[in-house]
Amino acid sequence: MHELSICQSIVDAVERHAAGRPVRAVHLTVGALRQIVPDTLTFCWELVTEATPLAGSQLVVDHVAAVVRCLPCNRRQTLTEMNLVCDVCGGSDLSIVAGEEFLITTLELAEA
Repeated sequence: MHELSICQSIVDAVERHAAGRPVRAVHLTVGALRQIVPDTLTFCWELVTEATPLAGSQLVVDHVAAVVRCLPCNRRQTLTEMNLVCDVCGGSDLSIVAGEEFLITTLELAEA
């Protein structure tokens, strides 16, 4: 369960940037290709923040679909399964356009 160590890293980064200010929510952008289970991440967030200044804060996960571009025909398509073949030309020379993201995008801070 690597989500536990990921949450601990997020907590460390958030505590540094919040600089002692109360945090209501942490917003993440997570791509479909990151192999992170959102429900497990949320569960781990509650465990890791339980005895910290972040206790009670919410982890909001925004999902980004996996999108590829076919290099021969330049068609973009969203991957709904791991079928790495272009829907238009049948080519397999694809480039990942989206879906590898993993970013802390926003911190919602409470009024002091």
